[in-house]
Amino acid sequence: MKSLFKVTLLATTMAVALSAPAFAAPTEAAPATAAPAATAPAASNAAFKNDDQKSAYALGASLGRYMENSLKEQEKLGITLDKNQLIAGVQDAFADKSKLSDQEIEQTLQAFEARVKSSAQAKMEKDAKENADKGKAFRDTFAKEKGVKTSSTGLMYKIDKAGTGEAPKDSDTVVVNYKGTLIDGKEFDNSYTRGEPLSFRLDGVIPGWTEGLKNLKKGGKIKLVIPPELAYGKTGVPGIPANSTLVFDVELLDIKPAAKADAKPDAAPAPEAEAAKSK
Repeated sequence: MKSLFKVTLLATTMAVALSAPAFAAPTEAAPATAAPAATAPAASNAAFKNDDQKSAYALGASLGRYMENSLKEQEKLGITLDKNQLIAGVQDAFADKSKLSDQEIEQTLQAFEARVKSSAQAKMEKDAKENADKGKAFRDTFAKEKGVKTSSTGLMYKIDKAGTGEAPKDSDTVVVNYKGTLIDGKEFDNSYTRGEPLSFRLDGVIPGWTEGLKNLKKGGKIKLVIPPELAYGKTGVPGIPANSTLVFDVELLDIKPAAKADAKPDAAPAPEAEAAKSK
């Protein structure tokens, strides 16, 4: 119950700054053209008698946006809560005129939490199945392109430039530039836009990368189409939904043999996970 009680506490605190019966917290900043930049601070400060009032309002506005975003997330699950009733509950609680007893509030919130969890689970399973089906269709189409190869594991790749020298081994550290997208073209990682390549030990990343880069040599370029079982599977990670087929364009800049490379880290992240830390 901690998560729901936390939300309830935030809603209660929000009532300090909100007295109107309607839910009127803004969800977006006012357009820049609403008032000249030079006069905006003075106009804003004139609405408050002191810093305590301004701070209270800022807290209320912040919590109002938080609650608005929470309600929007619930709507994605098919759950639509009445904003006016939410505010009425907060105001009644402050006035000590709640229409529900403490026990009724707890029971209602418990039932609500169960409904949210059930709806979230159902949506996750539905999305995962859709991602799996769309991913298979995408891979089937990609397989028909000229030069595409499919390994026994299901990894698909197309070599744009083979490179020269030796192919990397599991224990080698590779230096790469890459772009990663979902099958709809949505980009989730890009070393080019960050302005620096990424180095990692080859056996410390997702299986699709470990296998795929062994088909390349220094200076080579490859397109990898990685099925979910060789990436993040049925769980996914932030930015990459469950059962996602991933598409990577990779350029192998350098290979550092194990004897010359740094010691293997305890848990080397996938390229996109490492990149997220620098954002």
